[in-house]
Amino acid sequence: MNPPSVQDPAPHAPRRGRPRKSAQERDESQRRAELLRAAARLFRHQGFDATSTRDIAAAAGMQSGSPFYYFESKSALLYAVMHDGMAMVTQAQAQALQALGPRPTARERLRALIRHHFEVLVGPASDFIPVMLYEWRALTPEQRARIGALKDRYEAAWMPVLGSLRRSGSLRARPEVARLFIFGALNWTVQWFDPRGALSLDELTEQALRLFLGDR
Repeated sequence: MNPPSVQDPAPHAPRRGRPRKSAQERDESQRRAELLRAAARLFRHQGFDATSTRDIAAAAGMQSGSPFYYFESKSALLYAVMHDGMAMVTQAQAQALQALGPRPTARERLRALIRHHFEVLVGPASDFIPVMLYEWRALTPEQRARIGALKDRYEAAWMPVLGSLRRSGSLRARPEVARLFIFGALNWTVQWFDPRGALSLDELTEQALRLFLGDR
């Protein structure tokens, strides 16, 4: 009996995993991102009610009706600004913790979390957080619930760190209460921090760490 023949693999065998985006899909994804950046900037500086879709299209270099190709309404644009922003920073936060290596101390982890959060609040891509803080009421109840779930996921990464600090005696407050105080203090930074001022984000991080944990 002749052995079965071995056939060469098909030269155009389909790739495993997510298929590559076409040039048109990449272009549309980029234009959607440009719309979100423009909307976030205008919502932050002009307010949601005072900003029109025409304003957003002009800021993104598009025709006045272009936003409706990507979003059904201005409200949908506001939701996307918050949703995509929270998804992006949650992933970036996980990467900031992973970059610490295999066995960082709890204080090092809290420093990384605070530093990353300052980048989110007052860094170059920081518009969506003030929008979320000040335009929360413009969302529908269903939208608020979805954004709230993303926010809870982002803040949940802080709880094991705060719990470890409490057990070691470095943190005196209960972790769940400390989290509320910490985020309240950090989020207020958007009101007074001047990136051209005397404090860098690294120095600001050290000051916050001393405030929450003391000089150790």
